[in-house]
Amino acid sequence: MRIVAAIVLLGLFAVSMAADEQDQVARNTAVIRDEHDKLSGGDWQAAAEDYAEDTRNFGRPVGRAGVRRVLEDIHRTFPDMRLEIIDLLAVGDTVIVRCKFSGTHEGVGQLPVNGGLLVGVAPTHKHFEVQHIHWYKLRDGKIVDHYATRDDIGMMQQLGLLPAPPPFPAPK
Repeated sequence: MRIVAAIVLLGLFAVSMAADEQDQVARNTAVIRDEHDKLSGGDWQAAAEDYAEDTRNFGRPVGRAGVRRVLEDIHRTFPDMRLEIIDLLAVGDTVIVRCKFSGTHEGVGQLPVNGGLLVGVAPTHKHFEVQHIHWYKLRDGKIVDHYATRDDIGMMQQLGLLPAPPPFPAPK
């Protein structure tokens, strides 16, 4: 009888843990969706509040203040920027997003973000649309670590700042 009771308790514990993890995943997913909505709506100040005070970017400590400076520079450079989530995967404390990043180059970049390719570059007034992948780690409802893979070369080509690639050869 004790073995049966122990198995039942372990089963209930596993179900409870699974429910707790599902709740955590749902909360983390909501934070990231909300952060992307804030950025797309031009509210980079509110989006910066989704980051922890001790957040890291690409494994380097930057803090919320560093994130705030980067988001401000991106929005100054592309005031109409949009992040549209295409795919989202969340497990435990991790949320991974593949998204469409678009905007119009209307400002002069001041910080070496976007591959550092737009620092001091006069606005082209051209629109671009590329894909990004963002990998977030969250703790207590805040982003504590962020990594991204972006198509900076594709963006620069669409802005007319790098030559377009040659056409792909037709099959013979």
